[in-house]
Parts: sequence; C-alpha cells; structure tokens
Amino acid sequence: MTARLLLMAIAALLVTACTGGVRGDGPPSSGSARVPDLPDDAIPRPEARSKYGNGPVYEVFGKRYTVMPSSNGYRERGVASWYGKKFHGNLTSNRETYDMYQMTAAHKTLPLPSYVRVRNLQNGRSIVVRVNDRGPFVHNRIIDLSYSAALKLDMVRNGTSLVEVTAISFDTPTGDRPTRETTPPAPAAEAVPASATKPVPAAADKTGQIFVQVGAFGERANAERRLGTLTSSGIDNAFIHEDRSSSPALLRVRIGPVAGVIQYDILVEELENIGIMNPYLIVE
Repeated sequence: MTARLLLMAIAALLVTACTGGVRGDGPPSSGSARVPDLPDDAIPRPEARSKYGNGPVYEVFGKRYTVMPSSNGYRERGVASWYGKKFHGNLTSNRETYDMYQMTAAHKTLPLPSYVRVRNLQNGRSIVVRVNDRGPFVHNRIIDLSYSAALKLDMVRNGTSLVEVTAISFDTPTGDRPTRETTPPAPAAEAVPASATKPVPAAADKTGQIFVQVGAFGERANAERRLGTLTSSGIDNAFIHEDRSSSPALLRVRIGPVAGVIQYDILVEELENIGIMNPYLIVE
C-alpha cells in the first residue's frame, strides 16, 4: 500500500463508527452488544409484492434507482452495514414498522418484500433475512441489516463487513430478466425449509482469503496491460492468476488479499479514479 493510501486508511479508521453507519445510530440504549434471545432466521415464503416502496423508479439524494422486476438470480458481493435504535419503531419503505430485533434488511433495488441469504465473507457465518426497506444510500454499500441480523453475523462492533447476498426466490423465470450481479453468474437459490435457515454455528465458521478481481483475459498481453495500469497507479499488491479450470485458460487480474472493509473502500475509490468500475470479490 502506498504512503498516501496508508494515510487514507488511518483517516478512515478515525472516522469510521463502530456501530450503525448513520451518525447517532447504534445498539439498544443499554449499550449492550447482546439481546436476551436472538431471533430465528426469517423463513422464506411466497408473498405478494408490496404496494409501497416498489417504484418502479425512485430518487434519493439526486440519484435514480430502478427496482428489479424479480429477485430471481440476484447475487452480489460487497459491503453490508446495519441500522438500529435511531430507526427502531419508524416505518419501513413498504409501510411496516422497523423492529431492530427482527431479521430484516434494507436494499436499494430488490422487490419488497424479498428474502436473501447473507454470508459474512470474513467469518463464514450465514443468515436469512426479509428485505422490507430501502437503503443503504451510501457509496459502496449493498445491504443494510437490522441490529439482530448484524449481531448474528458478528459485525455489530465493526459496523460493516464484506458479505455475499443471494436471493431466495419464488419467482418462475420468464425469459431473460435483468439482474444486477457483481460476481460470476450462479443459479438462483431455491426456497429452503425452516430447518435450513439457521445460522452457521461459530465452531463451523470457515473462510478463505479475500481478493478483488478487476478483469479476466484470454490474452496475456491484455492482462499485463491491466496489471501495468494498477501498478503505475500505486496499487502494488496486484497480480495475475492463471485459471486453468477453463479452456483456454483465463488470466484473472486480482488485488489482495484484502483485510477488511476499510481497505476495500479505499481500493474501490482508487479503482474508480483510474476508470475501473464494478470490481468484485473473490474468496479462496
């Protein structure tokens, strides 16, 4: 990491809250990091599309968002945050009452309601939540979890975590529906019975190293060119990974390993500054 990036990281550490991503938000007023009985995961079931919060287009802070016609096939990796007491008791986007002790979440474009599985890439824990709200309207954040959901993923103290979000869809695909993916395509997760929605026990938590991938090339010259762009921009932990699982082999340009959200946020900003958009996370 360059000296400039190191200074940025130190600054980020000084200003990053240890609780929810909104100033003044946080855990229950008691200050406790635990609740007496954590709720079970949300149990996916077919639900009618809400009359509220489903656009199809809406605008927040001058930015327009288009609600997905279906959650089918949605999978994305990125940064999760959480929200708590500041919003407890307020109405969600689909006019339900936000309860920080329930297994719910906010998402910018998934239909309301939707069900998703959220896996913490930093510790391997997994939960299922019901999406009934809009947000987070913060750059480089893909989902906002309730306090209890964040607690079960063990991300309350840090406030954010690198996660994978996968839709549990009841929709029947009709043709090619547009979905937003930042990881290689994968089949949509199927509806699961209640017994399968329990979080992964802490003793079974497993995870690998996390990398950011910024291109896959068939020609080495193209991969070397991308690597040179990164190196000349001060990103000194980039490399070329030769993937022989495909034929012909693909040359994947990666950066890392990435230690956590602060480093990832800084890296995303650096990539955007040199015109590289929508990098995605790889766990190995």
